[in-house]
Parts: sequence; structure tokens; C-alpha cells
Amino acid sequence: MATMLSLWRRLPVVVRAILAGTVVTSAGTLPWAWLVSENLRHGRAVPWAVVPTAIYLWFYWRYLQGAGWPRATADARRTSLRANRLSGDVWSAALMAGVLGLVALVFFMQVWGRLVRLPQQQDVDPATVPLVTLAFSLVMGSLVAGFAEEAGFRGYMQGPIERRHGPVVAILVTGTLFGFAHFTHPEVSLRLMPFYLFVATMYGGLAWLTNSIWPSLVIHAGSDILGFVRLFASGRSEWQMAPVAQPLVWQSGPDTSFWISCALAVVAIVAAVWAYVALAHVARGDAGTPTSIGGELRWRTGA
Repeated sequence: MATMLSLWRRLPVVVRAILAGTVVTSAGTLPWAWLVSENLRHGRAVPWAVVPTAIYLWFYWRYLQGAGWPRATADARRTSLRANRLSGDVWSAALMAGVLGLVALVFFMQVWGRLVRLPQQQDVDPATVPLVTLAFSLVMGSLVAGFAEEAGFRGYMQGPIERRHGPVVAILVTGTLFGFAHFTHPEVSLRLMPFYLFVATMYGGLAWLTNSIWPSLVIHAGSDILGFVRLFASGRSEWQMAPVAQPLVWQSGPDTSFWISCALAVVAIVAAVWAYVALAHVARGDAGTPTSIGGELRWRTGA
């Protein structure tokens, strides 16, 4: 055991963070992926997979928060999870920043969707699944993604890289891996990497500025629910933000609609950046006196 721990500590921080984050994310998402697939094959009239998943998710979260064996790793697990409590002011500023970030994403993807042909999300046919099962599975899948992916990517993975290499490197590394992690879906390709990098920058920025994964977790789960509802209601994927399919600008030329989308994207991105800067000021004032660690401006948190 001591030898394994020594070998682990010799690994570069980035490698350790990637391995730990991958394990945490996989441990949270794989049981649900298996259970829901079995539910759709056997007894799809009843959303029975939701119950064991909810129980498992509760124990999973408790363990990451420091419960269970071994007790020697309890503090490390709790710190790595980064599920720190926040004041009401920080919560408000973080949610505003996250929502404006989603608005910016919508307009950005409208522009990106005119530059490259985006794939259609391949999911179950809603006509073949009872509404109750579909609704409960949609909500549970979004919760699993929110808890497991934020714990793994923004907690266990991004946190250690931040402390060693700073937030820019941390968000870039975790964002890239966050995108590649979605390559398990057959429709996802490099054309969607800008989408996932944008999303990861939003979530990673919230985690860095607040030193907590709670705001990104809430935004992540909520946006996934909205994305699934939109997919089943309109048949269009979450990254296909335009209300109807439009020709690529390389085929039709940059029309008025394209230039309007570009202008709206710029305005929305500027508004989102302003909101994140405002969040930084609120979080810094709430946390206390700024300190310099490793040449990077940080501040103490009471969490």
C-alpha cells in the first residue's frame, strides 16, 4: 500500500488529476447507463431504473464528501470534491453568470451551425417509450450528469491542476477531456468540440471563481433537462440552436440572418464576461483578503 501511494505521488499533478477525475466521473455515470439501458429492454412501462440509481447516487455523493472507509482519505475526498457552501450573494451572482453564459452559448452555436454541418443527436425514439418512463429517465439522467461530471471534471480534475498550473491550463485540459468524454455518443465528433469547450469554460469558470462545484452542478443539470425536453419536443439536438436548419454560409453566402447571429453572439458573450467579472468581485469580497500563491492571485475561502 505504501509503495502504491509513493508511486502515485510521483506522478505529475496533471496525470493524477486526470486519472482521479476520470474514475470519479465513470463511477457516477456508468451504473446509470447500464440500468437505463436494461430498463428500456425490460419493463420499459415502469421507470424502475430511477430508484436504484437514486440510492446509488446518494451513497456515491456521501462517499465523495468524506463518508465511509478509509477514514484516512476522508478530508482529501471532501477537498477534492469541492462542494463548498456559498453565501446567498455568491449564489445569485454565479447563477446570473451561468445563465448569461448559456445565452451566449445559444448565439455562439447559431453562428457555428452556419459554419459547419452539425450532427443530429441519436437518442431513443420517444414514441417507443412511455411518457412516465421518459420523463423520469430524463430527469435522472440529467442529475447523474450534473453530479458525476461536475464532481469528476470540475472537482477532482480541475482543482489540483488549478493549484499547480493556474485556471487557464486547468480549464483547457478539463474542457478538452470533457469534450472527448462525450465521444462515447456515436454522433459526437470534432465538429462539436467548440460546443463542449464553451460549456466547459462556463462551468470551469464558475468552479474557479466560487471555489465550489455547486453553481456549475445546478446549471449543468438544469440545462441538460432543458436540452432533453427540446430534443424530444422538436427533434433538434441541444447544440442545434437555430429554430430551423439553415444552409452553410459557404453554400449560400453570409446573409442577413448570419450577420445578426454574429452580432447577437458578440453582445451575449460580452454580457457573459461582464457577469463573470462581477461574480469574481462578489466572490472575492465574500471570501476575504486576497493572497498570492505561486504568483497567481487567489483568495481565502471560509469553506
